[in-house]
Amino acid sequence: MQRSFGLLLALSGFALLVLSATSAPSHAQSADQVLCDRIAADPADPDKPADVKGVNSVAPSDVPIALKYCKAAASKSRRAIYQLGRAYAANRQMAEAIKLYRQAIAKGSTGAMVELGVLLGTGAGVAKDPDEARKLFERAAKAGNARGATNLAALQGGAAAANPAEARALYARAAEGNSAEAQFQLGLLDAQGIGGPKDDAAARTLFEKAAAQGHADANMWAGAFWEIGRGGPKDDARAKAYYEKAAALGNPQAKEALHRIECPRVMKDKNGNILTHLCF
Repeated sequence: MQRSFGLLLALSGFALLVLSATSAPSHAQSADQVLCDRIAADPADPDKPADVKGVNSVAPSDVPIALKYCKAAASKSRRAIYQLGRAYAANRQMAEAIKLYRQAIAKGSTGAMVELGVLLGTGAGVAKDPDEARKLFERAAKAGNARGATNLAALQGGAAAANPAEARALYARAAEGNSAEAQFQLGLLDAQGIGGPKDDAAARTLFEKAAAQGHADANMWAGAFWEIGRGGPKDDARAKAYYEKAAALGNPQAKEALHRIECPRVMKDKNGNILTHLCF
């Protein structure tokens, strides 16, 4: 009886294992795709799973691994094709990269559209073709790719575009996709009233959102808004924190702004020339 019970438990366990295997979600990623994502995914690619952070560019030391695993996953995933192209681009094999970008685009990859558009817009590794670049950015933007919308607005002249309202709409679309650059650019338009009404409070919010993502210039502008109380309350401590982050991220004006916050009083001669700053 005990033996029969033990056999029943064993068989039940086997049945559970079979059930687990057969009921696994159809969208489960292969090990090759998981490794390809880990070292070659584009952070801004809408195809990327939410739990994958992505990398701005494939690290040179990771190129051989990316080539191996992205090749293995490419037969079943347009994302892997695009990421394989990124690996080749990181290895300065631009002809192979461009070929793969076009393959991924044919399968609907908006990330590949943007990446190839950048190459065509700048003439990096391929003959310069602004018209094709614009078309690729338009396709990506219409499909909801934030980088596509941002690059399209920049290509059309940004705030200085012939149609500033259209540029604003493109930046707004990209900002909704959490593009830090789009948030910053839209903040500038709000702050200056270009392409729509001036809105300092909205500009401040956008600068802070972009600053939280590590945008150097957005940190600088957020600090300035807090320093003078534009679009909201005035707070030198908050301004200083933003300036410090902007300086750490390489903004050239941030050090001067920090000095102004730390040494707000100045001594001037009779002609109004600054003699020294008083720090406290």
